[in-house]
Amino acid sequence: MAPGPRHVLTILAVADLARARAFYRAALGWAESVVTPVYVELEVPGGMRFGLYQREGFGRNVGRLPARVPEGELAPTEIYLYAEDMEAALLRVRAAGAEELSPLAERPWGDEAAYFADPDGNVLVLARPARPA
Repeated sequence: MAPGPRHVLTILAVADLARARAFYRAALGWAESVVTPVYVELEVPGGMRFGLYQREGFGRNVGRLPARVPEGELAPTEIYLYAEDMEAALLRVRAAGAEELSPLAERPWGDEAAYFADPDGNVLVLARPARPA
């Protein structure tokens, strides 16, 4: 049996590309590999890619505009990342202006995780496997 598809790229439709680009560069520090007027792609450690697409440009690709997330609301999207240096990662995300939703705490599935919202209301999680007791 042939292997299934391989996940290589996640793209978020964003209201303000310049704002999203500045936030993710500051929050995560990933290098940019593609920069166009409507799309920016960042290199994720480990070979994945992460794209930010201006909402209208995203809509042209798929044939309709994605829903707008009202100010102060959350999108139904969660980006879950492991951080090797949790303290530095938390400082960096906070300094970038993320809204803290839930502080770092041990979660029932075994990770310690902190929840934030990006400027477009997407949930960004910084996590690490819980330390053994």
